[in-house]
Amino acid sequence: MNEEQTREQDCGIELEFDLDDPPQKVWRAINIPEFRERWLPEEVLADPDAITVTPGQEVRYRLREDSPPFLESTVTFTITPNATGGTCLRIVHELTDARFDQTAGTAVNNNRSPIMLAA
Repeated sequence: MNEEQTREQDCGIELEFDLDDPPQKVWRAINIPEFRERWLPEEVLADPDAITVTPGQEVRYRLREDSPPFLESTVTFTITPNATGGTCLRIVHELTDARFDQTAGTAVNNNRSPIMLAA
């Protein structure tokens, strides 16, 4: 693995890695449950099956926190071959929980009663 780039988004983070391994090997690590389980355990997945899959290119999973307020997010893995025969791995982790969307655009001084997100 060479260089990592990180970009923060409004409700997520984007990472990019330049790996020495070929795309086929990286694809197996992110797509085959037995290999994925080593670094992305099934306990953090809201559903063990991927939300979307573009074979050999992209896979997206839904995650759920294991403690209150149990927010949900998605993580998308995109792989592309690089110029050296390795792989560019892009990981985008976004908070997608509907409860977050309801309060994100609310002004602090809107004079409405506050919403309780978790007990």
